[in-house]
Amino acid sequence: MKIKQVTAMILRYQYENGIADAQNYFSTRNAVLVEVETDTGLRGIGESACFGGPAESTKYIVERELAPLIVGEDPTNIEYIWKKIFDRTRQHGRGGIIMAAMSGIDVALWDILGKIAGLPVYKLLGGYTDKLLPYASSGFYSRGKDTKALAQEVGNYFEQGFRYAKIKVGRNPEVFLSPLPNMPFTQECNYSLEEDLERVEACCKVADEFGAKLIVDANNTWNTFTAIKMGKIFQKLGVFWLEEPLHLDNIEGSVELAAALDMPVAGYESEVGLYRFRELIRRHAVDIVQPDVIWSGGFTECRKIANFAHAHNMPCLPHVFSSAVSLAANAHFLASICNAGILELDRNVYPLRDELLEEPIVVAPDGYIHMSDKPGLGIELREDTIQKYRVDL
Repeated sequence: MKIKQVTAMILRYQYENGIADAQNYFSTRNAVLVEVETDTGLRGIGESACFGGPAESTKYIVERELAPLIVGEDPTNIEYIWKKIFDRTRQHGRGGIIMAAMSGIDVALWDILGKIAGLPVYKLLGGYTDKLLPYASSGFYSRGKDTKALAQEVGNYFEQGFRYAKIKVGRNPEVFLSPLPNMPFTQECNYSLEEDLERVEACCKVADEFGAKLIVDANNTWNTFTAIKMGKIFQKLGVFWLEEPLHLDNIEGSVELAAALDMPVAGYESEVGLYRFRELIRRHAVDIVQPDVIWSGGFTECRKIANFAHAHNMPCLPHVFSSAVSLAANAHFLASICNAGILELDRNVYPLRDELLEEPIVVAPDGYIHMSDKPGLGIELREDTIQKYRVDL
């Protein structure tokens, strides 16, 4: 069996009222789906993250740069294919868009291998659990969403049975070194630090009413002293963890922050590859490790990151914020490792998550997502959804 073709397609959803995190304002959300086809007709599906740049660039890298390197290779030689791509792109890769493009191909290859073996990917990878506890991930800034509306939103998640919910903070132009002034739509949904504290306090009160926990995500915008100041207040309020508070390259600051807080510091979803995560882990710059299978190198690399985290007694909880393919892939990854935890479940309106699969991934009445026993990723795409949202035709 040989790889015959590698293709990528772009799906795009347009928001009527955009959503914002600490750095980014989303008027649209894109997904780059990757398909690897073999000479026997067997196909695997994956996804490549395209955060922070044009989806068209990621599609180009997949089809024009990486595909020629692997057409003709045995699709079951996944480790070899990963290393071949990594070595051949090292002079302008080793991260960023190359790693994201590699991730989609890697996920698709594991989907193929699962179909050949007749096993779901999480079992091929070791199989630790067949059910995952999800947490509601949303709480974005948006026009017209004040503190009361945010608290109501979080309360709705707890009423649905979620035990954890995550909200955004950090869109504070007053903070020194914040990247926000250099980002698009920089004037949208700005808040002071005091206003963010009010938002967190209101949501923590709601969480306490339900016996639940609140998670707070700052998306790389604070400096070290601001993160320490805010973090100490958050932990008094009962926040469960503080996510991505600092710039990726501020490893010294993250070490200082993690040591200063009793609350866990989680991160960094924006980081990629084992070697970059190695520094975060071995220096104890984080307490919870958060790679993303479609961003950080696919199953092949994320398993190594998870194992390195395990060797340092750290939990590994992947970031998940894209289409249903991303959700499926990260669920399989989480279900395969023993140092796992709760699964991020995006609750923003997003049809590329809820309408993309013939059998959507849903939370069962017991509050868990139960893993499918179908081979590979166990998913089948809906053609009507693809045709509705595809933009690269």
